[in-house]
Amino acid sequence: MGGVGGGERYHALDAVRGGVLILGVFFHATLSFLPGEQMWIVMDQSRSVELSVLFFTLHVFRMTVFFVLAGFFGRMLLERLGVGAFVMNRAKRIAMPLVMFWPIVLTAFIAVLIWAAVQANGGVAPEGPPPPPMTAETFPLLHLWFLYVLLIFYAAALLVRSLVRLIDRKGALRARLVDPFTRFVAGPIAPVLLAIPVAIALCLKPSWMMWFGIPTPDTGLVPNTAALVAYGAAFTFGWLLQRQPQILEGWGERWALYVGPAIGATATALMLAGGAGPVVEVLEPSLKTVGFAALYGFASWTWTIAIIGFAVRHVSGHSPARRYLADASYWIYIVHLPILITLQTLVAPYDGPWFVKYPLIVAMAFAIMLASYQWFVRYSFIGAILNGKRQKPAQARARPQLAAAQ
Repeated sequence: MGGVGGGERYHALDAVRGGVLILGVFFHATLSFLPGEQMWIVMDQSRSVELSVLFFTLHVFRMTVFFVLAGFFGRMLLERLGVGAFVMNRAKRIAMPLVMFWPIVLTAFIAVLIWAAVQANGGVAPEGPPPPPMTAETFPLLHLWFLYVLLIFYAAALLVRSLVRLIDRKGALRARLVDPFTRFVAGPIAPVLLAIPVAIALCLKPSWMMWFGIPTPDTGLVPNTAALVAYGAAFTFGWLLQRQPQILEGWGERWALYVGPAIGATATALMLAGGAGPVVEVLEPSLKTVGFAALYGFASWTWTIAIIGFAVRHVSGHSPARRYLADASYWIYIVHLPILITLQTLVAPYDGPWFVKYPLIVAMAFAIMLASYQWFVRYSFIGAILNGKRQKPAQARARPQLAAAQ
């Protein structure tokens, strides 16, 4: 692909989408090293302010980038397939993995949780209250929440699209109003404008722990409003961008201008939130919380535009390695959490600095996940569900030879 929209695949956007999923491994691997009180199932003897800053920074932009690209690719797929085939495709690629892997991941998560608790309690199962009953409010989506939320966004997008087409049958209003509005919002002051819904949603969130930014909708079948608004705005904006993909070329030209403001806004927001260590505190609305919410939204979108713009400018060509990792990223994200918790539990009791233990956990996790993807997933029915059916290289080479022989 020569640039955005210049070929069959958006290689740059594929790479970014896979990259932010892979960053989820680095993000969750920090949890056992966060300073302060126990924040995770297992806490390491060695704690790290540096990894706390990494946790905060990754949470600022990771899922915003993902949902922008989800909206972009969602509309592209819909235009290519039509409504019926789009629904079937999303059912296979999103709904089926959620239904298939959620019980497996939950079972593994509970098993590892019990094992980690026993290890931390000297080999004896600790006494404690039973878990709360599973209800619509307590339903544990775990890290697969993004699939559930995506299904909500797809359904909403199809509904809104149907209504818009009833009102604007020939597309004149979209061409005269929606497209110019999208170009304006995506222009040089995009992070300021796009930060507004994020800031409003955060300011209106009750019981908001400011340090943790956008609350993750990993519990309950009704996602929290702040996450729905922030990530829904990102999905919608990505959907509208796909109508005019040339906008991303402008992001590619300006990406470097956003890096400094992204770092500055993130650092200032971190200081406003109480510093590098996690602050588990619900704050009353104030000028401080409003300022943090505005900075957080601004930082989220400056990072998003800088990252996507950089990829469009510098990694728009085909790369077998990047394509492989982009394909593997879906599987990696689905299975990574139980694997990480297991490794964190094994490593935690041993002496050693965080800058040795953290890379060791990440490296071991990727070795396991990439090996399992290559040997058990890539060419199997699981790989066909996640990414489409693939032939092994030897089979692909044999086909033309067999055809020639016939």
